[in-house]
Amino acid sequence: RKPRRLIGQEAYRTTTPIIMAAEQTEDKKIDEPEADEDDGKMVDLVSQEGDNFQVEKRVAKMSELVKTMIPEEEDGETDQQEIPLPNVKSQILGKVMEFCKHYCEEPMNEIEKPLKSSNMHEVVQEWYANYVEVEQETLFELILAANYMDIKPLLDLTCATVASMIKGKTPEDIRKTFNIVNDFTPEEEAQVREENKWCEEA
Repeated sequence: RKPRRLIGQEAYRTTTPIIMAAEQTEDKKIDEPEADEDDGKMVDLVSQEGDNFQVEKRVAKMSELVKTMIPEEEDGETDQQEIPLPNVKSQILGKVMEFCKHYCEEPMNEIEKPLKSSNMHEVVQEWYANYVEVEQETLFELILAANYMDIKPLLDLTCATVASMIKGKTPEDIRKTFNIVNDFTPEEEAQVREENKWCEEA
């Protein structure tokens, strides 16, 4: 399916924060997944549609949001906890958990900034490069989910993928890549270029 067609000004408002995140994500140290006390314990994540995803607690805690929503266990408490995630669709939540499970087994290499290559296979390990070979709509939904759930490694990976798609391209090429219709006047386009010189220089 073709990505939704965006009109120029709408596309600018929609994609500029994502592109800025892709180029300017802070270089924080990624925490390793928690283990030990959470080994073997499960939690239910509930998607927008009400579907339950049963995952290991240590995997779910890769999400800073989920981590804050898991209540402290009382002595002798055995009930499995449900965490509602109303902003994440089932399909996307499944993809997010696929990432988190793999990351717990094989943490992703830290992504160098600026990107050393527009080929993600030269930026991260093979599994992660294959993971982001998805339709644009899915990629953007993964970015939104990673941001909402506060999963920094996934946000880094998906934003870097967007950055790789625009690296070295002209504005015209970028419009074609993201199916954007240019409805800016020449004056408006010149202003946007001036405001975003950093992006072209990166």
